[in-house]
This record gives sequence, structure tokens and C-alpha cells, in this order.
Amino acid sequence: MKNRLARCLAVLSLLAAAGVSAQTFPAKPIRWLVPYAAGGGSDFLARTVAQTLSTQVGQPVLVDNKPGGNTALAAAETARAPADGYTVLSADNGTLVFNPALYKSLSYSPTKDLTPVTLMGKFPMILVVGANSGIASAKDFIAKAKAKPGDVSYASAGAGSPHHLAMELLKVEAGLFMVHVPYRGAAPALADVVGGQLPAMMVDLAAGAGFIKGGKVRALAVANPTRLPQLPDVPTFAELGYKNVEAAALVGVVVPSATPPEVVNTLNRQLVAAINEPSVRTRMIDFGVEPVANTPAQYAALLKSETVRWHKLIRDLKITLD
Repeated sequence: MKNRLARCLAVLSLLAAAGVSAQTFPAKPIRWLVPYAAGGGSDFLARTVAQTLSTQVGQPVLVDNKPGGNTALAAAETARAPADGYTVLSADNGTLVFNPALYKSLSYSPTKDLTPVTLMGKFPMILVVGANSGIASAKDFIAKAKAKPGDVSYASAGAGSPHHLAMELLKVEAGLFMVHVPYRGAAPALADVVGGQLPAMMVDLAAGAGFIKGGKVRALAVANPTRLPQLPDVPTFAELGYKNVEAAALVGVVVPSATPPEVVNTLNRQLVAAINEPSVRTRMIDFGVEPVANTPAQYAALLKSETVRWHKLIRDLKITLD
């Protein structure tokens, strides 16, 4: 009886402590890990939201860039961090969806070690070709690739990136055979598409807007359910008859899996408020990001459905990075 009473008191004590920590969170600086170098889309998104978050909660939010291991370095560091809400990670679908299917072993588990907080935004993929390629439409591009199987190559921002897998998805849906040429980032890949070394690639608007607006590349189709407001004249793949060609870089926030639900929910409310601040939303949209700001449950459900969809593609095509 005494042991049972002691256990009950211990549980009540933990629950009370969690409640207090949620009410006072955050009471010290938050460390925000970004698994990419400074200057990219994920870095822009983290710094934009973190600045407003810091103002709203009255605590510093320190962005820490930790590139390496195809995002695994920062993900593993987050997984090992204290589960108190003071270490958060910008995680994209490479970190949470693609990597477990692309690598036989990882230094972290997206489902066991990390807990979703909110999806901050989406970077929809866009099929682009060089302005001097002679290709005027997505139908032209697909016809050219079909006419010479294996002769057409395409660039990507990196093996295993959303840009790479978006094109692989198009290949499957359109019945194409093209050769993948991976680069270390979108910028060098775009430079070679502009220069004519490669005819095409999938790119997000954040990386490609300057090239598109400057007339250096031509946007042919967007892998999004609807047309993008920034590119109203560019059709969706669904409009062209390829309704399953939907792909985007999905960038959200996750924390160590043992973080108390009360802290996760508090952090979610704070992040959602920061993302929905009008000036933040405007900056995100201008940069090429579609703001989302959903609940932990909604984010978890999206990751689950995305995992089913992309793991099947990766398995069927036998794509591996080991």
C-alpha cells in the first residue's frame, strides 16, 4: 500500500512539474538547429520565424547551422538533446521521410527519436528548362524525353533531395527514362541548366525565382495541387494529365521524442503565432514558401502519408545512397 501511494505521489509530482514547465516555457534561450549551411531556404525560414518567435516569448532564439550527413548530423544531435523544448530542429522531408528509405542505417530514427511540432511551410517543386533549350512546354519536354530514352539527363540539388525525387516521380508517371546528375545544391545545378550543360531540373521557387524572373530558365509546370500565385501562367502537372505529380520540400519543426506533450503544445502555439504574424507570412510568400502552421497531430499525419507514398517510389526504383 505504501509503495503504491509512493508511486502515485511520484506520478502526480511529474505531472505537476510538466504543467509548471509548460506554463513558464520558455524560461531561457531556445537553440534552433538547421541541418543546412546559412543562406538556403531552410535557413531563411528558421531565421525569419525565430526572430518573431523571440520577440513574442521574450527569450533569445539562437539559430545554429549544423550541415552534414544529408541532415543526419543535426537530426542525431537533436535526438540526443534534453527533451525539454529548448532544442528544436528544422526538419524537411529528407530528414523525416526520405532518409530512412535511402540509407540502410541512420544515426537517428525519425519516428522513435523525434516528435513533430508544426509544419512551417512548403516549397513546391517546379519543372524548369534552360531559356535557350528550345523547349516551350512540359509536353514538349516529355515528348523529347520519350523520343530518346536515356539520352536526356536532368540536374538536381542533390541525391535524395526533394528536387531529385520529384523528377523521379515525374519519370514514373510519364513513363520516362532519364539520367540523374546530382549537384551539391540548387545554385550550381541551375547554373548548368542555364548554360545548357543539362536541359532541365526540378527547383523550388525560393532557389529559382531569380532565374525564372530573369528569363534564364523557363518554368514549365508546378508539382502542386494549384497554380502558384507567383507563377499564375504556369500550369500544374495535374492540368497536363499527371495528377499524381505533386512534390514539395516540407520544412517543419521537431523536438526530441520524450519532450512532454504540454511543452510540445505550448511550443506549437508559439510557433503558429509567429508564422501567422502578417509580416512573417508576407516574407515567406515573397521568398517562395507556402505558409502552413498546423498542429502536431496534423503534421504527424502528413508525415505518415508522405512516408507511405515516397517509400514505395524509392523501393520500386531501388534508389539507395549507401
